[in-house]
Amino acid sequence: MKRIETVDQIITHIKQRKSVYLFVSILFLMGIIFGAFLVNSISLTQRHDLFQYLSQFFHEMNNGHIDTTANELFVASIIHYSKYIGLLWILGISMIGLPLIFVLLFMKGIVIGFTVGFLVNQMGAQGFVIAFVSVFPQNIILIPVFIAVGCLSVRFCMRLFKHTFLKGQHEPIFPHFLRYTLIIVCLLALTFIAAFFEAYVAPALLKWTLSLF
Repeated sequence: MKRIETVDQIITHIKQRKSVYLFVSILFLMGIIFGAFLVNSISLTQRHDLFQYLSQFFHEMNNGHIDTTANELFVASIIHYSKYIGLLWILGISMIGLPLIFVLLFMKGIVIGFTVGFLVNQMGAQGFVIAFVSVFPQNIILIPVFIAVGCLSVRFCMRLFKHTFLKGQHEPIFPHFLRYTLIIVCLLALTFIAAFFEAYVAPALLKWTLSLF
């Protein structure tokens, strides 16, 4: 019952703020699309050099010559996601950070789009399969988390602005700040699952996929 109530609360939360969620989701999607098209804007030499580096990485992984352990990758992923979400949280309480929140979300979409687009551009169907097993698993979790954190940061930033500058806004801000922070921490905890997939599951799937080609 508690799980059903939690799901209902999440759905109600999104419905009440659907305009923000819709805008942030579209912005993120535009970043992914832009990143995919960005592949065609780099020179052939740059694409060749990048593909050579990627091919070498795949070769070393397939032969077990990668020095980085799964535990090291797991810790590195957690640190990376913590910094990214922490930065969004800080921007959410800064009032002037609203445009930077949008920039960070758009840039994250570009990274994902460029990664998938480059693999497909250079390797065709094989690249799509590689992208599917190496990028897709963790991003099932990461993309909704990033969008949710972005929306919460935008909402709190706007609330803080209204509380500071608009007359008649006497509602205490601290309870909203505390709830904002606690939800961000809970969302950050979900990135641990994504980091687990990225460190332990995705490399194994990628190695198995490379062995088939």
